[in-house]
Amino acid sequence: MRHKSYIRYLFMVAAALAIASYGTSALAASAESKYYAAERCYRQLRNSPTLQKYRDRWLRCINEFLAVHKIAPRGQWASAGLYHAGVLYAELYRHSYYQEDKKEALDIFDRVIRGYPRSRYRGRALQAKKDLMKGRRTSQAKTKRDTAKASKASARSAYNRAKENYRKLQKNPKLKIYRDQWMRSIDNYQGAYDQDPKGDLAAASLYGVARCYDELHHYSRRDADLDHAYTAYRTLIAKFPESAFADKAKTALPVETGYVQSMTSKDDEIAQVIGDANIQSPGQNDRPSVASSGEPAQVHGLRFWSNPRYTRVVIDADKDTIFTYRELREDPAIGKPQRIYIDVHNSRLGKDLQKVVPINDNLLSDARAAQFSEDTVRVVVDIKSSKTFKIFSLKNPFRVVLDVWGKEQESADQTAPKKGSQAKKIQPSAIVKQLALGVRRVVIDPGHGGKDYGAPGYIKGVHEKKVVLQIAKLLKKMLQEQVKCDVVMTRSSDRYLSLEERTAIANTQNADLFISIHTNASTDHRAHGIETYILNLATDDEAIRVAAMENSTSTRNISDLDSILQDLMTNAKVNESTRLGSYVQQAVSSRLKAHYKDIRNKGIKQAPFYVLLGADMPSILVETSFISNPQECKRLVSKSYQKQIVQGIIDGIKRYINDTNPTALQPGRAIEVHG
Repeated sequence: MRHKSYIRYLFMVAAALAIASYGTSALAASAESKYYAAERCYRQLRNSPTLQKYRDRWLRCINEFLAVHKIAPRGQWASAGLYHAGVLYAELYRHSYYQEDKKEALDIFDRVIRGYPRSRYRGRALQAKKDLMKGRRTSQAKTKRDTAKASKASARSAYNRAKENYRKLQKNPKLKIYRDQWMRSIDNYQGAYDQDPKGDLAAASLYGVARCYDELHHYSRRDADLDHAYTAYRTLIAKFPESAFADKAKTALPVETGYVQSMTSKDDEIAQVIGDANIQSPGQNDRPSVASSGEPAQVHGLRFWSNPRYTRVVIDADKDTIFTYRELREDPAIGKPQRIYIDVHNSRLGKDLQKVVPINDNLLSDARAAQFSEDTVRVVVDIKSSKTFKIFSLKNPFRVVLDVWGKEQESADQTAPKKGSQAKKIQPSAIVKQLALGVRRVVIDPGHGGKDYGAPGYIKGVHEKKVVLQIAKLLKKMLQEQVKCDVVMTRSSDRYLSLEERTAIANTQNADLFISIHTNASTDHRAHGIETYILNLATDDEAIRVAAMENSTSTRNISDLDSILQDLMTNAKVNESTRLGSYVQQAVSSRLKAHYKDIRNKGIKQAPFYVLLGADMPSILVETSFISNPQECKRLVSKSYQKQIVQGIIDGIKRYINDTNPTALQPGRAIEVHG
């Protein structure tokens, strides 16, 4: 009996050990799986500047790395998960500048150093902690100022580091798009000032801080950066009023701050301070070169479209480069109008470029280009009157787009309030309803055309540009008959139009709706369905893919474009576009489902389409079907299928019109632009 009991005991011990071993293996496998999931999260974050703007995206990846440690704190993946969580907190700190993020990173690095002395990540954590401690020390520097002056030698060392880093930025424009590159100079300039706030380099250091923040604002478009610049300029003027840098600071501040004095100096002195396209600045050869390692871009075109309340100017270049811009207020003392100048860096003027383009509409006088320096082309736009403007760049090919809007010219009966009524803020979605404007003009945009064939069809010889033109022509005809509105076609023949030109046509024609017609495509021939897009940040990878395809660019460029959309959405009529898009998507899907099988409603989505950028009116892009799908390609070339798509779009437009409740629709006529 004792022998059997002993055997039973040994069996139980062995089973327990096996279970424990299995449990440990399972935990290790789980930790490993969790680690790779956290790595995927970080890769996605690292490759998307858009996602990096959102704190919750950083914390999501951080928590996934922390979960690796939590699952198996003594396992082989624990130190790796903990270390990378610290790295992400450190990177988040460089975006947010929240001291809490820095503190979290340092705490986590300490946990790795103390808790995992034999791990290879201990050395990495020590170095990471050291690097982070050498970083931004604004609050620490203030404490030092309160207790004692830092040595002049340290101040000069920090100042020289700042100058050297700034010089590198000027030599390589590609670095200018990265915030951390600017912050290196700013931190060192600020450190030089903090260590010797009354020394010989104090004024120069403050000016360096202000100038770097000012230039950083051209890329980040963050109001906070401009505020930091203006604060540093004002501090410089207040503390060192006799310094030559104080004079520069007064010039850099805008008129409304009260620091800019009326200037009556000669034109060459004005050029030295602010620059002008037709004036050569003295001492220009002393300026740091802005050329990059590659060949300079060639600026070869200036184009514009305009009506009394809107003008679009486009600067064309043959390769990607960097641009900055600035608005200069009117200065009657020297006879200068309000103007915007755009500097295209690492570039040269094209030989055949028309250097002065007369515009002479209600908003702008002209646009003029000149070789401002050896490696910078400056384009100056003289402004007569404007309410607001936006500037952005597009790629493939590279071009800079300037949109200028004038003040709304409303009639007296529209703007005058009724007696006894209280002024109320009108919601954007109610503007059409309250003013009873209805839909009087629709712009239809058949995608692609000319040298741009669009997506190839599954059937040989079928291309997107031809199919969408057929659909658009039918839509124009039936829209006139059923809605009685004016119809504008961006193209009525097989000709090439740039994407920015299509939106400019819609704006200058004062359209009430903009409908861009396309066919979808995928490398997977099984993909099928109908979807409608509005302009906004991309909602998913599929939306990014479609936008990249229609923009003839890369998905990476789409991610870059996301970062400028926040400023552009002011004029995008998002709510009204969403309503129009949902009505059209629902109506087209319902129409096709009533007559055909295997119709897939992919819904309404959001993505940054170049063709919708800057549109003043509700705008949508309709992906009618997948031309790459065998069945849908065959249907797309069918007149009956095209008619059902068109009728669905019109049904959606009708519902939108009824929803906005116009008082009347004026009988219309067809209008063709660039036919």
